[in-house]
Amino acid sequence: MSTLTKVVISGGGTGGHIHPALAIADEVKRRNPQAKVHFVGALGRMEMDKVPAAGYSIDGLWISGLNRRWTSTQNLSFPFKLLHSLWAARRILRVQQPQVVVGVGGFASGPLLDQAVRKGIPTLIQEQNSFPGITNRLLAQRVDRICAGLPGLDRWFPKDRIVQTGNPLRAHVRELMDEASPDLEAARGHWGLPNEGPMVFIMGGSLGAQSMNEAVQNILSRKPRLSERGYQILWQCGARYLDACQAWLNAHPCDGVVCKGFIDRMDLAYQAADLIASRAGAMSIAELALVGKPSILVPSPHVAEDHQTHNARSLTELGGALLLRDDQVQTQLGHHLQSLIADRPRCEAMGTAMRQAARPQAASDVVDELEKLVA
Repeated sequence: MSTLTKVVISGGGTGGHIHPALAIADEVKRRNPQAKVHFVGALGRMEMDKVPAAGYSIDGLWISGLNRRWTSTQNLSFPFKLLHSLWAARRILRVQQPQVVVGVGGFASGPLLDQAVRKGIPTLIQEQNSFPGITNRLLAQRVDRICAGLPGLDRWFPKDRIVQTGNPLRAHVRELMDEASPDLEAARGHWGLPNEGPMVFIMGGSLGAQSMNEAVQNILSRKPRLSERGYQILWQCGARYLDACQAWLNAHPCDGVVCKGFIDRMDLAYQAADLIASRAGAMSIAELALVGKPSILVPSPHVAEDHQTHNARSLTELGGALLLRDDQVQTQLGHHLQSLIADRPRCEAMGTAMRQAARPQAASDVVDELEKLVA
């Protein structure tokens, strides 16, 4: 294996792309403290804030995806953005001189990986989902290696280039698997919640989910008092919904509830929770398996080929999670939460089953592949 000294990682758009990218970068730096890891994202997307906050440099490309409504006037600018981004990507590669380029999906991955392939730089895709995004599908025949977060990608990618690694997670999440006695009081205290009694963590993904927010409001409308519900709630509503959800809470006083737009200490949220209700994005699946908490998974209906349902089945078939359709969540989430909170033996069995799907070494396995490519 060769030493990594210069790596460029491209992509983003959602936490599901950004978190594995940062996990890969962290592992490169852990092995090679002097290595330079540089990111390339899309201007105006969340990676432009999250990556610098994690201590890495980033360039932004003027790029966006095509609107699914082909008649949309937004699509008129796409050819110009693409040409501009291809030129900018070539300039970035000339300046950075990377040994290897990684794409994690998202708008920025396309131009950068295309130019890296053309320049003969080794390339690797890390695909998180059971159904790959269009950028990765277009690049699959041209890149050198594909690291799969979930099984079944040989339907889309050349089988001889796929390595099953799982989805990379950052160290502070991986460490939860090894904690024999988590500091529950400190984790609850971080969120301003008391240590006593069960706590449910409800999250709709990095962008939030209106249906899950409505489900929480339905629960709180019927049982605003903690003494009625029997459990506290940490509610991640999504930054774009935060003002509306806070206004709703102000108009409907409840106790034992904390509402956050975005949670950057997921380790403390998982640690504080007894039960989790979540979307079924690939990174959520990986994290939930690692922390071994019983879960209710609500696949988003707004994703290609219903891939979140396929993601969720990797855990529900093990008995670690329940699957709840999005059109049922508003009326049935409260019932399932109440039922599981009251059944501790079942929750313990689900938690044990969850850990069977954990891949704590995924980041290390991806970096192994990078070193092989550079060798």
